[in-house]
Amino acid sequence: MEASGAASMGMMLIWMVIIFGIMYFLMIRPQKKEQKRLQAMLNSMEVGDSVVTTSGFYGVVIDMTEEDVIVEFGNNKNCRIPMRKQAIAEVEKAEQATA
Repeated sequence: MEASGAASMGMMLIWMVIIFGIMYFLMIRPQKKEQKRLQAMLNSMEVGDSVVTTSGFYGVVIDMTEEDVIVEFGNNKNCRIPMRKQAIAEVEKAEQATA
């Protein structure tokens, strides 16, 4: 009977490893991939690029620092707002916007 109990514990361990592997490939790996894509997008952002914020506002990058950007919204030159780079959801390069 003890051999049967040890075999069932071994099978349970194998199933736990399989379930963790499935969770990794369905949940953790895609999230890490998306984080890398977002970080690469933010690193390639330049002055003059059109952006969409996480709040849904459209604007143009006017100035940048290491962690922050200044975005101009609309045609009003007085509407320039500093914000974190992480608040940028999408970036469209200046050359793509004019083409």
